[in-house]
Amino acid sequence: MKAIQLTNGFGLNNLALTELEIPTPGPQEVLIRMRAASLNYRDLVILNGFMPVEIKFPFIPLSDGAGEIVAVGQGVTRFQVGDRVAGNLQQRFIAGNPRPDVLGESLGGPLNGVATEYVVLSENGVVPIPDYLSWEEASTLPIAALTAWSMLIEYGGLQAGDTVLLQGTGGVSIFGLQFSVMAGARVIITSSSNAKLERAKALGAWQTINYSEVPDWDKAALELTGCGVDHVLDVGGAETMEKSINALRIGGTLSLVGFLSGLTIPEYDVTSILQKAATIRGSQVGNRDHFERMNRAIAHQSLHPVIDRVFPLDRIGEAFTLLAEGKQYFGKIVVQI
Repeated sequence: MKAIQLTNGFGLNNLALTELEIPTPGPQEVLIRMRAASLNYRDLVILNGFMPVEIKFPFIPLSDGAGEIVAVGQGVTRFQVGDRVAGNLQQRFIAGNPRPDVLGESLGGPLNGVATEYVVLSENGVVPIPDYLSWEEASTLPIAALTAWSMLIEYGGLQAGDTVLLQGTGGVSIFGLQFSVMAGARVIITSSSNAKLERAKALGAWQTINYSEVPDWDKAALELTGCGVDHVLDVGGAETMEKSINALRIGGTLSLVGFLSGLTIPEYDVTSILQKAATIRGSQVGNRDHFERMNRAIAHQSLHPVIDRVFPLDRIGEAFTLLAEGKQYFGKIVVQI
């Protein structure tokens, strides 16, 4: 089988298309013929060796993918051959809140990922995908979609009439837009591109802010709402968190889901958190129960994920380069397998 591997070190130059033996599923395991995989910023950070996870070379990257089950091991009861599925990022995170014993087995680091024609996963770490979605669309669900769903719906308690502030037009933010509109919430979305903001409006955004033209986007959000927003999905991290808190209403919720601008805040006055009575929650994506509920909601609404570009597997380097450029895409980047 064909697989992409980091052969003997980190970095884009160490990615290689290799030939491996097709694995055999053991008890309670399924063999999946992967059809598509999508890229996340997490994959780029792991590729470059910047995330503190233990990687053993050679290593297969990417955490998000979709395919069909072609063989099952002894004792499998949840699935059968022919089922269309995706793997959950945290393979043992079935239900409840994050726990140390379930967060160490993540696809695409430290576990091998899904940039391969065949992969064996535990039946407990796999979920069925909506039948109407293409392989490419379904491959975008495990991190970007589930992060937005879990933080807004499962943990955030998003309700009709709430206002949500989203940063940029990457995968998590666009799913956040789609789920918020689906729930009857109002969305304010930021971008440095007016063309992308127009596309966001077409997806249902209530208001848009070009942060290149309006650097104080937090103050703009306060002016638009009069009292602040109910929810912020913060994908920036260190350089955006202060403004995200400022944009909240009293009692609002900030969900920290990314670190595009960095991980470390040198100095920070916590007074604003106290004054806002803000809830700040970090993301560990979501559990399998969340994933299954999200897929049912997606199917009920016939929602289609937004895909910017699709690459063949042997051009995965180009896909990573596009991801690294940051501002050059809208929605998700996908590779076909």
